[in-house]
Amino acid sequence: QVQLVESGGGLVQPGGSLRLSCAASGSIFSIYAMGWYRQAPGKQRELVAGIPSGGVTNYGDSVKGRFTISRDNAKNTVYHEMNTLKPENTAVYYCQADIIPSGSRLRNAYWGQGTQVAVSS
Repeated sequence: QVQLVESGGGLVQPGGSLRLSCAASGSIFSIYAMGWYRQAPGKQRELVAGIPSGGVTNYGDSVKGRFTISRDNAKNTVYHEMNTLKPENTAVYYCQADIIPSGSRLRNAYWGQGTQVAVSS
């Protein structure tokens, strides 16, 4: 069974930084695109940053220049470095990955359980 486990959320003051991690585990044949989404109270879930298995990363307009997504394919892990955080960045952040499990031919979207990020003084 494939799982995504996030870590690194918490409370930070405006202007501060946080680094989120998400590790994929289980019987995995291949991982394709990975990304981070967020959902603030009363709002829809939105894409924050995405990184394909090879190629150019993409970011939401509101986070360009402040957030950086990266991945370590040897560790099946995606990272999310968030700098100059603002109160409006407060949300639950979810990791997502497109994965083909071992023994399967189907690529499925898997989600982590979410990690809370709160930006407040």
